[in-house]
Amino acid sequence: MKKIVLAYSGGLDTSYCLKKFSEDQYEVHAITIDTGGFSDLEKSKIKKRAVLIGAKKYKSIKSKKTYYEKIIRYLIYGNVLRNNNYPLSVSAERIIQAIEIIKYAKENNIKLVAHGSTGAGNDQVRFDMIFQILAPEIKIVTPIRDRNISRKNEIKYLEKKGVKIKWSKAKYSINKGLWGTTIGGDETLTSNKALPEKAFAKVSQTNDCKKITLTFYKGEVFKLNGKKMSPVKIIEKLSSLCSQFGIGRDTHVGDTIIGIKGRVGFEAGGPLVIIKSHHLLEKHTLTKWQQYQKEQLSSFYGMLLHEGQFLDPVVRDIEVFLKSSQKNVSGEVLITLYPKRFELEGINSKYDLMSSRFASYGESSSKWGPEDVKGFIKISSNQNKIFQYVHSKK
Repeated sequence: MKKIVLAYSGGLDTSYCLKKFSEDQYEVHAITIDTGGFSDLEKSKIKKRAVLIGAKKYKSIKSKKTYYEKIIRYLIYGNVLRNNNYPLSVSAERIIQAIEIIKYAKENNIKLVAHGSTGAGNDQVRFDMIFQILAPEIKIVTPIRDRNISRKNEIKYLEKKGVKIKWSKAKYSINKGLWGTTIGGDETLTSNKALPEKAFAKVSQTNDCKKITLTFYKGEVFKLNGKKMSPVKIIEKLSSLCSQFGIGRDTHVGDTIIGIKGRVGFEAGGPLVIIKSHHLLEKHTLTKWQQYQKEQLSSFYGMLLHEGQFLDPVVRDIEVFLKSSQKNVSGEVLITLYPKRFELEGINSKYDLMSSRFASYGESSSKWGPEDVKGFIKISSNQNKIFQYVHSKK
């Protein structure tokens, strides 16, 4: 029997792949890369399903900490939001999953790897690119992409083999992770339909408001409401809290790696609150030119991750810059959560550059006088004065 490593999430697509490989007499190693989003009960169910469907071996690899340290911390440093609204919930996650899958295959001397991506999305590029770069000697197998199999036909095949998955559950492709949840389905294939409430996780939403604080040290969040804990734990707790308020639900429209437009729903309350809070703190603690240059590089960094280019050396170069920029990004951000929204109330930081010792904007200044300002304006306008003079002659 040929051995094959399958990146297994427990969903419809990877369940189909697992059953097909098993029926074709492969020794399937179903590997789940735990990058967050699943409870212990859910992980137990995924394991049972994998074994029941036909996995020879099953393993769940803990990667939340790695995911945070290698990628998420830099997404926060850079305030990275794809098209100004989407926190790269899936694209960043796939990088870590692909790296871990190849690592497992190499450690176990397995020459075949597989994933459940279709031929019409971004994930196939991200997985394949990492696989090919890190292990060109390992063959990639993709049944759904190669045979262009629809989700309904996947269900029919599984039912025929005794594996029952209800269409109501398979109608939406849901990916849960530490940095948010994405939802794709019938509505996201259109340009004018919104995802229904049932597509999102069911929560008992509150009508109250809640004040919270996030504390950052050198750009990394390390306290929630004054209590010190790991960044991963803060992300999880804050995401759970935001879900109760229905915060962070939106639809992302963007350009895919394969050249078409793509639309996906997402819920990422925790990541959005953290990024916006961090950005506010940076506005107070970084100079104008630090912020300007960061915006350029952060946008490029997000693009590289989205395109699956994580292993390009330029990504390491940008990470060095981003980390360096966080030297003085420390302080507390005050936030209020409301149903469906949140407000950033302000910050407290010893590095706050909004110092009243120099001036109060629009009110008074103590370090310069009227003549200084008039001279500054006069010199600053010289370039355009010269331009207007030269061209008025024409």
